[in-house]
Amino acid sequence: MGQEKCYVPVESMAQLKTVLDEKLTEHNETKSVMNLVLFNDAMEHICRIVRILDFPTGNALLIGVGGSGKQSLSKLSAFILNLDVQQIIVTGSYSITDLRNFLSEIYKKIAKPAATPSVFILTDS
Repeated sequence: MGQEKCYVPVESMAQLKTVLDEKLTEHNETKSVMNLVLFNDAMEHICRIVRILDFPTGNALLIGVGGSGKQSLSKLSAFILNLDVQQIIVTGSYSITDLRNFLSEIYKKIAKPAATPSVFILTDS
């Protein structure tokens, strides 16, 4: 059986900001620090990303200019849902063999019965 989902209605953007600020602080204490400014549009995007990632086969294509926060909002959304984040770090010498090895390792992680669901972030770089 899957994990029970619990949704709490948010009465206002101020309440949502409080909840997301707490999650961001928690993230920064346990993972790499993200200096995010959670303005209304960013909070709405986090809600959308969380909703998409919460689906069993949820996926999204986030489009925007570099530095607009797509990766950071995705990582915070994954953290909120207790999902692992997998990301390819491409270097000048990155090859098809490196990609195959990376994907092989991901497949080994997620194939286990008790595996933590993962988010795979792939950038245009």
